Amino acid sequence: MITIFTEKSDLAKIQSLIDSEPNLNEIVFAKLLNEQSDDKGFLIVEHQIIKVPIKWSDENPPFLFSNEIQYSDLNLLALVYLNLNNFEKAYHFAANNLGLLFDIDLLNRLQNNIALDLPEDFPNHPFKISEAYKNAHNKAILAHYGNCSKYFSSYQIQGFYKNALDLAPNGEYRAFTGKHYATLMLDSDNLVLADEILAKSLEDHISEDAKFELLSIQYAIWIKQLVVPYNQELLEKTKNTIWEVLKYHEEKANSIQIALLLVDASHVSNLENSFSESLGYITRAINILSDENIPELLANAQYRKGVLLFTWAQNGSPQFYRPALDAYLQALKVFTQYDTPEVFAEIQHHLGVIYSEIPDEVKKKSIWAAVSISSFNQALDYFTRETHPYEFAMICNNYGNAFTKYPEGVKSDNCAKALGYYRKSLEIRTAEDFPTERALTILNFLEAALYVTQNETTDGQLLLDEMASLAKEIEKLTLDPKLLEEAKRHLQNILNLEKIF
Repeated sequence: MITIFTEKSDLAKIQSLIDSEPNLNEIVFAKLLNEQSDDKGFLIVEHQIIKVPIKWSDENPPFLFSNEIQYSDLNLLALVYLNLNNFEKAYHFAANNLGLLFDIDLLNRLQNNIALDLPEDFPNHPFKISEAYKNAHNKAILAHYGNCSKYFSSYQIQGFYKNALDLAPNGEYRAFTGKHYATLMLDSDNLVLADEILAKSLEDHISEDAKFELLSIQYAIWIKQLVVPYNQELLEKTKNTIWEVLKYHEEKANSIQIALLLVDASHVSNLENSFSESLGYITRAINILSDENIPELLANAQYRKGVLLFTWAQNGSPQFYRPALDAYLQALKVFTQYDTPEVFAEIQHHLGVIYSEIPDEVKKKSIWAAVSISSFNQALDYFTRETHPYEFAMICNNYGNAFTKYPEGVKSDNCAKALGYYRKSLEIRTAEDFPTERALTILNFLEAALYVTQNETTDGQLLLDEMASLAKEIEKLTLDPKLLEEAKRHLQNILNLEKIF
């Protein structure tokens, strides 16, 4: 739906123009300027000038048109059809306005991923704010989001954005450009610069729409900055900002934005170990996205629900393994091995753990073990030692843990297999890079080593020497009293075993 706000003297003329086009009056409406509200799609016609306002939502590309286009029936119809994504008619009505036609063509290429050449010069046409700023902003947007025939590095695109910011005539336009500059930095993991860009824009005199769009990017930056051990002040600031933005979208009844914010609120609550609160948020998000019928967003919410329930189960509530399994299986209907291999592999890693831990009767444990092994192997197919060493080490550690829980099969020694995966993990989890993770894997290794079957291929004394060396290493890796006490216990066990050999 498109609304055209205009003066009383032009209302009848514009309504007549709308009525002249087949079925256009069913989706395009003319109203008086003083009736202007929060309509998502609108144009303004005033003093024979067509104004195209900034569009803060992400429904359309952030491309700027001249904000003061000379009124004509053809120009107005071109812009109306452009807002309805009918590019064929937009081209038709803009045929005699080369500047407008040029911009429409660029937007079409940007929006529909059609190959484009970044213009060296844009056609000049009236733009009361600043033609130079508009062109600089669009150049940055086209290089950032467009299917450009020439490659532009992140550094080059930063230069385009900086130029646009320098030319921006006021805070609103600086914020509009800054939002996408910060998004580029967020995607490049340059989180400090991204935060600085947004903080500066938030200090300007900007609209409410601008403020909350910037806050949405800002809290996403803070979420990325949340790493173990979590900064409680940053956690609280992130949570409060999500709530502030959520309230804004609830007032505007933006259901999809509400759902996305609830997914993020659930994630932050999960980091705080507020599992029940987190489940409430993600359940509400899933209900909204189910009604909106957006499979990709719904699958992401199901994936987040799986992560939550998996974490909850790992924290002493194994009854949540089954609902976590159900949520992950729902997510896998969209996150396939071929379309989204990384997410698929992450889910397979968690499924490997779930299948090894899930409570069930003994006779079914062998079936679960077989499925668990398959899931771990699929995870390791993607997260290899060469491409993803950190994830590889984590999966190997958990694969080793899983082997200690599988039922013993004929001619198998699961604990011996577990040691092999722990050793692979320890090759990555060095004392210099990952001391805490190394300490935890060593303790897992020591626990499994106690139960390794002694046979002709196992040198008992050699294994004991390896165990002793690893157990003594823990006191150099951590100050955690619980981990140090575990290491001490294992050293005593090793001394007792040495008496046997």
